[in-house]
Amino acid sequence: MTLGPSSAPEGPVTYRIGNDLDLDAVIELYHASTLGMRRPVADRACMADMLRHANLVISAWQEDRLVGIARTLTDFCYVAYLADLAVHGDHQRQGIGTELIRRTQEALGPRAKIVLLAAPAAAGYYPHVGFVRHPQAWVLPARDEVRG
Repeated sequence: MTLGPSSAPEGPVTYRIGNDLDLDAVIELYHASTLGMRRPVADRACMADMLRHANLVISAWQEDRLVGIARTLTDFCYVAYLADLAVHGDHQRQGIGTELIRRTQEALGPRAKIVLLAAPAAAGYYPHVGFVRHPQAWVLPARDEVRG
C-alpha cells in the first residue's frame, strides 16, 4: 500500500505500508543509518525473520531507493513496540523519521501507545517528537535466564 508523498530537499519521499521489502535494501539501509551496529545484519535469516514477523512496517522511498523504515510489533489496540526506526544518513534531519513515527501512530489508531528502546545517540531525538521517558522499563537480555 502506498501512502501520500511528503517533501524532502532532494525530491518527494513516498511512504508504503508492508513488510514485503528487499532484504538487501533493508540491510543496506540499516548500515547507512548506523542501526546496523546494533542489529544482527550479518545474520540474513534473522534479519528476514525480523522483517517477516513485524506486523506493521512503514517504509520511506525516494524514487526506488529505500531511505527509511519503521518496524513495529503491536496488538493494534493497547501497545506497539517500535523496534526499529532507521533513516539513511544522507536523508536525516529532513523529517523522514518523524513522518515514519506519525504514520506508524496513524496506522495503529487512537488507542495504542508506542514504546521503544532508544539508541544512546538518538536519546535526545525522541523527546523532541513527543515521547516521554519511562523510568520503569526493563530488559532481559537474549541469553540471560530468568532467575528465581
